[in-house]
Amino acid sequence: MNNSAQARYHALESDREQFLSEGRRCAALTLPYLLTPDGLEQGGDLPTPYQSVGAKGVNVLSAKLLLSLLPINTTFFKLQISDAQLAGMPELDPAVRSDIDLSLSKMERIVMQQIAETSDRVQINNALRHLVVTGNCLLYAGKKSLKVFPLDRYVISRDGEGHVVEMITKEVVDRNLLPKGFQSVTPPNDSNSPGEDGPKFGVVSRTNKGKADDAVVYTHVTVKDGQHRWHQECDGRIIPGSKSNSPAKSTPWMPLRFNVAGNGEAYGRGRVEEFYGDLVSLESLMKAMVEGSAAAAKCVFLVSPSATTKPQSLASAASGSIIQGRAEDVSVVSVGKTADFKTVQEMINSLTQRLADAFLVLQVRHSDRTTASEVMAVQQELNEQLGGIFSGLSQELLLPYLHRKLHLLARSKKVPTLPKGLVLPTVVAGIGNVGRGQDKQALMEFVGTLAQAMGPEALAQYINPQEFIKRLAAASGIESLNLVKTEQELQSEREQMQQQAMQASVVSQMGQLAKSPVGEEMTKQFTQSNDGTNQEAPPPSPQG
Repeated sequence: MNNSAQARYHALESDREQFLSEGRRCAALTLPYLLTPDGLEQGGDLPTPYQSVGAKGVNVLSAKLLLSLLPINTTFFKLQISDAQLAGMPELDPAVRSDIDLSLSKMERIVMQQIAETSDRVQINNALRHLVVTGNCLLYAGKKSLKVFPLDRYVISRDGEGHVVEMITKEVVDRNLLPKGFQSVTPPNDSNSPGEDGPKFGVVSRTNKGKADDAVVYTHVTVKDGQHRWHQECDGRIIPGSKSNSPAKSTPWMPLRFNVAGNGEAYGRGRVEEFYGDLVSLESLMKAMVEGSAAAAKCVFLVSPSATTKPQSLASAASGSIIQGRAEDVSVVSVGKTADFKTVQEMINSLTQRLADAFLVLQVRHSDRTTASEVMAVQQELNEQLGGIFSGLSQELLLPYLHRKLHLLARSKKVPTLPKGLVLPTVVAGIGNVGRGQDKQALMEFVGTLAQAMGPEALAQYINPQEFIKRLAAASGIESLNLVKTEQELQSEREQMQQQAMQASVVSQMGQLAKSPVGEEMTKQFTQSNDGTNQEAPPPSPQG
């Protein structure tokens, strides 16, 4: 069955062999469990390095990459409106753009909240460690979580431009998890069933201790006409219901490479491979230092054959005991390699510093006068070195990951579908001029420069306060709903203030009028009319 996924997997294994061997060598000096030796059974013993610089460097660099690619307190992408599309829509009110920008900022927070609720950060951190050590990793972004495939569990084929043509993954699963027709150990008409020459390849993995109830499942992914199509096979047969497809833009399959060689290689190169010589040298020197130190720490006494001091008395004497003997009869075996150990230690320190710089480990000068500015300068220098390292990752990892997240959230109706061509998802991690944080800084610098150059009066004359508040809220990633007053609320408050001002003015005018002579006379008449002193007199009675 030459066209089966199993046959294609073994056909592409030869192209992967060199990278797999190099990845295992690099893992043996850093994190051996990332890529175990070929044929290692579950729970088998792994190589133990004599130094921990490699492991520390990989963990530090992968953590820095994770914080740079997926920041915790901000978004790694920006949903921005296409200016070219807006130019062709003259009927659109410019004021609407701020409202759209606020809505897009809200969508960004929904995506980041969904990422925080899943285990994506843990899986991406694991993938980054594989990339640093082996240079290759395959991510599958399912509906619920991410899945990481190490280099020894997949093969890949690319065209001359580096685009993926074919991918095949290999997994060992329990047969009870497969459909009913695949739960038997030797299915009917199985091309891999035991024959006269014994079991053929692929029936039972070498990494599952030969358990008869385990099966090897191959997932075959092909890319054609902008579509990713895949299906799963077991025992040379396609598993029912395993066929699926997706557009290349929102595909769940993300093959990652750390460094890409320019000679058309299908696989990448890791960071550890670049400094493998220093790691090997440090490993050898540390081994020599440990073994030499153990030899130097061994304490052996020599007693002269003609000495009067008895070896038994010397061996059994406790601390502070008194025995008969002469001091010149006893001597101590000494290695006498102190100067050599010093040379080795200096070389170890030099290699450790070089590897710390290579893996961006923060090295702050230890001093009582070390200032915070010095620490920030060192951090800035390390962050600048990250720019060239994860620039490729931002395109191979973050952009497909973002499109996949937006696709899944749109299908679950958690976010609206973005208008095609109008809203552009842009990755801003590591790019210093398009992020929302940079938008905020640029906005504040513009207003501050205007106030300094033209005075505070210019701000009130030329700056629209409501538009400034909207843009500042969007740049800060703040939900402005019920926080910033709308134009209707401001108009209602202005009308209410005008009415209160008019009432206060009437009361003030009445108070001034009451103090005038005319007002005093009117007040006197009004008071008399109320207490009856100003009533009309009765007509005089007739004279009798």
